[in-house]
Amino acid sequence: MKLIAFDHDDIEVVSTHVQDSVVKISDIVWRPAENRFVLAMNRFDWESANCSDPCFRRRRSALRFDRVMSCKCRDMSPVDKEAVLNLLAVEFTETTAPGGVVTLFFSGGGALRLEVECLECELADLGPAWTTGACPCHPDDAILPQGAVPPRDTTPPRG
Repeated sequence: MKLIAFDHDDIEVVSTHVQDSVVKISDIVWRPAENRFVLAMNRFDWESANCSDPCFRRRRSALRFDRVMSCKCRDMSPVDKEAVLNLLAVEFTETTAPGGVVTLFFSGGGALRLEVECLECELADLGPAWTTGACPCHPDDAILPQGAVPPRDTTPPRG
């Protein structure tokens, strides 16, 4: 899968596809000299989980933002490189058109805030999928996919 986002509607689609991705702190890269932010993740494959014959899979993916002027974090420690985060949503709020703020929300209250000249985002799958034992769910979910269970160990495979 490869998706590009240039506006609010596009980023909502990207957010849907990255919901419940697991991310290691060491896989978050801010390159201020390049005005680029990249986040590597193990993305939950919602397309296969919501089909008529559900299969729970994850894929190695990258989420890239260009034209990033600053990056700030809240309630997460950038020094704990082995910490694993659960990405819940990505939002874009326009401030001074076409610029704005991209916020990546993580479970436990953590967030990354990117100030951007304009929204330029790409989500790309990097390799094959692997099966996982469970479908992520949230206590507030009214209707869960068949076979969904509360999240357990979401640690990505090593290697």
